[in-house]
Amino acid sequence: MNEATPTIRNLALVGFMGTGKSTVGHHVADDLRFTFLDTDELLEKRANKSIARIFAEDGEPVFRQLESDLVRDLESRTNCVIATGGGLIVNPANLASLKKHALVICLWASPEAIWQRTRHQSHRPLLNGPDPLATIRTLLAAREPYYRQADVLVNTEYRGLREVTHQIIHHFHQSQGHPHTRH
Repeated sequence: MNEATPTIRNLALVGFMGTGKSTVGHHVADDLRFTFLDTDELLEKRANKSIARIFAEDGEPVFRQLESDLVRDLESRTNCVIATGGGLIVNPANLASLKKHALVICLWASPEAIWQRTRHQSHRPLLNGPDPLATIRTLLAAREPYYRQADVLVNTEYRGLREVTHQIIHHFHQSQGHPHTRH
């Protein structure tokens, strides 16, 4: 019998803000009976302040270091769906860390769709400038090469929540050597 323990023990959802990482992640975790973890929420608990306050008071470099420390700590976890902050995998060490234990799936949407989804959310520090859509376009273009290094890309713009959830679970089961998803 060849019962090697798979190295892929978790699912990591990466991608730009507003692509559905948290919403989809909760559904995937429920369906797989996994623990849902949101790196931004975990960071806020560790720092005892909001992401917006970390950016404002400590700056983005401090936030990114806290993020990297957290990602390394997640390497020991199993049976988790991890929703990551939008810029987390810009640091190649973070992506390499995730790929040690997780199938990395990038959720994707157009800048316009992202803007429609995020424009009424006050907790997005990177969108507080005078032209948020231009900021989204610029940041998305800069991050796209990193997002494309994910194991799987899933466009969430024209798919419903159930379809995206099933697609992610299907890819996860394939990474485990199970070609079919549970129904």
